[in-house]
Amino acid sequence: MKKLLTIFICLSVIVTAQSWKDLKKLSKKAKSELKKATKTKIPFTQEEAAQALKDALNIGVEKGVRFLSIKDGFFKNQKVKIPFPPEAKTISKKLRKMGMGKEVEKVVLSINRAAEDASGSALPIFTSAIKKMSINDAIGIVKGDSTAGTDYLQKKSTSDLETAFSPTIKSSLKKVNATKYWKNVITAYNKIPLVKKMNPNLEIYVTQRTIQGLFSIVEEEEIKIRENPKKRITGLLKKVFGS
Repeated sequence: MKKLLTIFICLSVIVTAQSWKDLKKLSKKAKSELKKATKTKIPFTQEEAAQALKDALNIGVEKGVRFLSIKDGFFKNQKVKIPFPPEAKTISKKLRKMGMGKEVEKVVLSINRAAEDASGSALPIFTSAIKKMSINDAIGIVKGDSTAGTDYLQKKSTSDLETAFSPTIKSSLKKVNATKYWKNVITAYNKIPLVKKMNPNLEIYVTQRTIQGLFSIVEEEEIKIRENPKKRITGLLKKVFGS
């Protein structure tokens, strides 16, 4: 009887050991299948791809406008801060040597204040440009690199944005006295004997740099949405950019 009991226990151990091996194999296979399933792309329609891209860009624009339109949004952000116009470096150097550095700094501060002031009204201009994006363009962009959407928007709409945004910048430049400070600086420079008279268009310069600053924030947000699942705040964004 003891022998039979011993044989039964041994058989049980062998069966259990075999079952455990099988269970481990099944578990390993299940994990493998789950991993494959996780990587499997969730199909989405062309319309969903287009809308997801527009959503991503709109999120970027809204954040950019909100972030840059506050005080020091431009002035204390080295990524987007607008410097003294590059083509007017000669003016800046000459005036600084003459002890007019404070006047030059007033220009720099005021043009950044103008950009901050104007950015608040940029949202409808940008969203209008995003709406015009075609479905075919959007599909290609979704499959493109991390900044494909922003690059496309910048290429296709910068000219229109400059035209639409220019009056707002002009108004903001006057509002924060940038126009006044700029005129003072240019007048002082042009009175210097033997210098070539200059008067760079401040309005165009600030308009272009403000738009560039807004696009840089949109670009950052697009990258985050593509690469960071936590930034995909809607189901559609998760579906399209998570595939």
